[in-house]
Amino acid sequence: MKKETFVTKEQLEEIVKEYPTPFHLYDERGIRKNIRALKDAFSWNKGYKEYFAVKATPNPFLIDILREYGCGCDCSSYTELMLSEAVGATGEDIMFSSNDTPAEEFVYADRLGAIINLDDFTHIDFLEKTIGHIPETISCRYNPGGLFKISNDIMDNPGDAKYGMTTEQLFDAFKILKKKGAKEFGIHAFLASNTVTNEYYPMLAKVLFETAVKLKKETGVHIKFINLSGGIGIPYTPDQEPNDIRMIGDGVRRVYEEVLVPEGMGDVAIYTELGRFMLGPYGCLVTKAIHQKHTHKEYIGVDACAVNLMRPAMYGAYHHITVMGKEKLPCDHKYDIAGSLCENNDKFAIDRMLPKIDMGDLLVIHDTGAHGFSMGYNYNGKLRSAEILLEEGGSTRLIRRAETPADYFATFDCFEVGSKLTK
Repeated sequence: MKKETFVTKEQLEEIVKEYPTPFHLYDERGIRKNIRALKDAFSWNKGYKEYFAVKATPNPFLIDILREYGCGCDCSSYTELMLSEAVGATGEDIMFSSNDTPAEEFVYADRLGAIINLDDFTHIDFLEKTIGHIPETISCRYNPGGLFKISNDIMDNPGDAKYGMTTEQLFDAFKILKKKGAKEFGIHAFLASNTVTNEYYPMLAKVLFETAVKLKKETGVHIKFINLSGGIGIPYTPDQEPNDIRMIGDGVRRVYEEVLVPEGMGDVAIYTELGRFMLGPYGCLVTKAIHQKHTHKEYIGVDACAVNLMRPAMYGAYHHITVMGKEKLPCDHKYDIAGSLCENNDKFAIDRMLPKIDMGDLLVIHDTGAHGFSMGYNYNGKLRSAEILLEEGGSTRLIRRAETPADYFATFDCFEVGSKLTK
């Protein structure tokens, strides 16, 4: 798959006149096209709903776009609940999937009327003591353990994950929750991350659908929804082909008709909690080459660093890089693309073959639309960058301003905002 930018060199040159690099840029046209494709892929299920994983890209302007298409919010913290409420999501438009949850977060989720997805068996008593009741609609997160395989490939190791209940705990939880007044139940599971295969969701669906049938028979509960959560990935590298969401949706439909419908469970709604798939390819980090270093290796220093995108430093993750205006030139120079943090792993690429880079060249780092800006931090006192939306008509909109020194120092009680240190 050829990696292409959604913005041209000419557009970027105009944007940087108004907004200094580095910044995250998002593609409104691509976002809208993708959500329409997702909704079409699952249109066969009457109750289908996408709960966007707020943690992936917690920007209200972008969430508002998804909300136009009926998306809810998947939250896992107090602040994410606040953000969801601020954009108008309340009640069952919110799925609260948390773990090691503080009491005040359960209280807030309950006040909003969110669907609470319990991560652990012990949370049943904790929730009841905290909010004084068990909600009539509730969900439990399931972890079957072991390895999750597709064909002979190990996709992930749920047995090592901290999330979810065992099979025995799940069945006991449903029985107890039913006795305590719950009337509508959901099942949730996340067994693999960033899968670039059309087989993952149908296989996960079969595991959950078969479990749902057994739960109904053994506990007598009504399964209202099955939440397939996230895990549908994106092609970070040029040699990967993107998932076909329509094929994925059709695969889930076939398993649904094979497992649930014959058991009289054709009213079960399918939910998803996609983050990376929803926005990942539709964001990029724009940065500028500002230094070059010739030592034991060839380095290009850019004005972005790991505080703007930590995945390469944290995971060794690959993010494709385009040198704007040099897309057709041969990639005959080997570089490490480095940021300015006092950390040796602050690199966006290692031994990457790219066209010759000159100082002032604009570099686009692809696929930062999810888990990009949101994982940022302030190490070395670095300030977080702006977020900009490239609108459908080609104009730009500032959707989060860049942090300033005043923002940074305002968090310290010993300094007054407006003092000489913050100017």
